[in-house]
Amino acid sequence: MAQRIKLKKEPRLDAKYNAFPFQTEAVDFASPLEYSAIFYEQGLGKTKIAIDLIRRWLKCKIVDTVIVVTKKGLIENWRQEFEGHSYLKPQILTSNKSSNYSVLNSSSRVLLCNFEVVMCEPRMDKYLQLRDVAVIVDESAKLKNPAAALTQKYFKLAPLFKKRIIMTGTPIPNRPEDIWSQIYFLDQGKSLGTDFNAFKQDVSLSNSLYDNREEQIRFEKELVAIFPNIKSFCIRETKRGSGLSLPNKEYQNIVCDWERKQFELYQKVREEERYAIVRDGKLSIENAEAMLKRLLRLLQVASNPLLIDESYSELPGKLGQLQDLLSLIRSRQEKCIVWTSFVKNAEWLKRSLKEYRAVLIHGGVSIEDRNRAIERFKNDDSVGVLVAVPAAAKEGLTLTVANHVVFWDRSFSLDDYLQAQDRIHRISQTRTCYVYNLLMEDSIDDWVNMLLGAKEQAAKLVQEDISTDSFREDIDYSFGKLMQHVLGIGDEEVD
Repeated sequence: MAQRIKLKKEPRLDAKYNAFPFQTEAVDFASPLEYSAIFYEQGLGKTKIAIDLIRRWLKCKIVDTVIVVTKKGLIENWRQEFEGHSYLKPQILTSNKSSNYSVLNSSSRVLLCNFEVVMCEPRMDKYLQLRDVAVIVDESAKLKNPAAALTQKYFKLAPLFKKRIIMTGTPIPNRPEDIWSQIYFLDQGKSLGTDFNAFKQDVSLSNSLYDNREEQIRFEKELVAIFPNIKSFCIRETKRGSGLSLPNKEYQNIVCDWERKQFELYQKVREEERYAIVRDGKLSIENAEAMLKRLLRLLQVASNPLLIDESYSELPGKLGQLQDLLSLIRSRQEKCIVWTSFVKNAEWLKRSLKEYRAVLIHGGVSIEDRNRAIERFKNDDSVGVLVAVPAAAKEGLTLTVANHVVFWDRSFSLDDYLQAQDRIHRISQTRTCYVYNLLMEDSIDDWVNMLLGAKEQAAKLVQEDISTDSFREDIDYSFGKLMQHVLGIGDEEVD
């Protein structure tokens, strides 16, 4: 039986600020449940919800301790949120096992750590057996791969937590099957089954859907069936449904002309990839992930040939459009985030945009330097541009000092795209937000644009953000067909 912790002086548990009604609704919903999922759209203040939930649990003595698990780059953001919204002071678990011993034996009611610490801390199992501990897993899509060692560890630990909460604004970060593992952490397969491969097969967003209406109907029925199975412990809210008054978000696709050498290299790489993928008039790669790896080189050339050819010294086709756009944005005394999926590109863009005193965030930048870059972007009027890689900055940050985001390029990940654009479209934003996608003319960028659109529609249908009728009006299954065009394959060449 877990040991109750008694402190000489309990922490102060009142709030510094009142919650919005939709935030209180989430706290009321989740607090009595053994496990729950808070799938509030990014920008609706999930950290405030979590902190209020922790205060209620501690006030009612439901648990001794709460562990908040988040991504490494968000630890400082969470610390600041605790300071801003409560009087709680979390202790931080790190990769330093010696200092963790003191933290695990401390009088703190709240612990804060990253995902990997929970996996690697050898005393965690014993700690959970000796105390009544709740866990709040922030950005739970980190657990989307059930085969990963990290996810397997969380599956093992799950029954040892007295309360389990997962939180993310994008429960389907890329494809419909990504929700399975997160839900399995909560209920060990009661609602979505214990066989991930069977679930994945049922809900796969396949390239072959574009010309098979029967399969499309079956696929749509499978998606619609997911949310009713988890609704008893899952709460979902969107910005539109929350009653929160946020400015509009407007999208614009900007088609860019090729630089000559860039186009020549793109054609060369396309022919090489076509030769590798097509055999005897048929697509030889059936596995979707393997196909994406082959297409990555095309994406890199369309972005910046320097990524695959260090001798490239011209200015890629997107740069002129970006500079024109930034000049207009800065003339209005407004700020912009420029997103790219590639670290090397981010560094090149920072150098290319020095007239805007651009600052930089990517995975190779230290946490301290990232925090400094963010502070400069927020507080220095002369800094007009933040160049960032989604993997390092797409979550947890509130960057409403800007109201423009430009996607220089985009990966195949829906999560990267949605989370990155919503750094600016969240509570405290007062201006219209603009999202610009730079697309090279007649290139793989068109396919990425269509694929992300299909993924977003599928995610919305699963999450009950839209009806089946709305889904059918907006879905475009022809991304499977467009892939062949991207590779220069005619209909007569592929069965």
